[in-house]
Amino acid sequence: MLNLDEHPHRRYNPLTNEWILVSPHRARRPWQGQVEDTPPDTRPAYDPTCYLCPGNERAGGKVNPAYSGTFVFDNDFPALLADTPTDEPDDHPLFRAQGERGICRVICFSPRHDLTLAHMAPGDIRPVIDTWAEQTLDLGSRDFIGYVQVFENKGAMMGCSNPHPHGQIWSTTRMPREIDKEIIAQRDYFKAHGITLLADYLAEEQRRAERILYANEHWTVLVPFWAIWPFETLLVSNRPAQSIPDLDEAERDALANALHQVTVRYDNLFRTSFPYSMGFHQQPTDGADYPYWHLHAHFYPPLLRSATVKKHMVGYEMLGTPQRDITAEQAAAHLRSLSDRHYTREN
Repeated sequence: MLNLDEHPHRRYNPLTNEWILVSPHRARRPWQGQVEDTPPDTRPAYDPTCYLCPGNERAGGKVNPAYSGTFVFDNDFPALLADTPTDEPDDHPLFRAQGERGICRVICFSPRHDLTLAHMAPGDIRPVIDTWAEQTLDLGSRDFIGYVQVFENKGAMMGCSNPHPHGQIWSTTRMPREIDKEIIAQRDYFKAHGITLLADYLAEEQRRAERILYANEHWTVLVPFWAIWPFETLLVSNRPAQSIPDLDEAERDALANALHQVTVRYDNLFRTSFPYSMGFHQQPTDGADYPYWHLHAHFYPPLLRSATVKKHMVGYEMLGTPQRDITAEQAAAHLRSLSDRHYTREN
């Protein structure tokens, strides 16, 4: 009989209709992590050379205001432009290209150069959530915007070009690839069962209680059964809200607590400022009806066994199927066991 703790097996991701390979026998011990002596984070609260700090000059000569809360601006080097032509220049079916219009913005979480989400109190994270909601409404109201993607790349390992804690918001005319996949999966599940896919999934995860690492009245953080990255997590709204602007006051407060809990545990895992890419998947803003959409966020962290050992997608994973050794259950158990108090405050 197949033993998911011992035997190589595939796991199915119902959100994307894809499979991953799990090889638990390659990591016989439940935990092989180690804590290394990494240089302490000695960033100042204000850096006069940082182009995101209040009052400083950005690339191109623009000057930041002396902001005291969150600060949003149009990206000085955007990946998308609002006036891009949208025609298809080549009508050959094997050489298709389409112009893509959009708007890219940057959001500084606070004026403090030294505070990541893990170091911010839930009450200080709440304005960030409100800003995400405001930006979703603003960008989504444009007639050429079909989707608004809120995300954060944390750490140089994830390609973050500036250490001042910040995130990004990209809005596009067409659906991003991952959203297209989730639209199909969630729509088909809702048609077949009359309930959102993630509502059913969350209810079963709550019943099993194997992969949940934090939950409050409105949000649940878990390692998804189909996780690819070693300590990947999924943040799901307990109510099937469809977007960040849909959240009421209590849900936003609870989301701030959930974000604090997961980011602190990440930092505590290897006692380092933990890198990750994080983003919310919310309903499109193209005016269509999405009753099957269930708001959630993905955390994709690359660290595997220490502050310096990173998982790479190479070889079979690039050419065949993503693969992992540590199981989702082992990862969840370890994250769950960590303190919700930041390690730098305990030293």
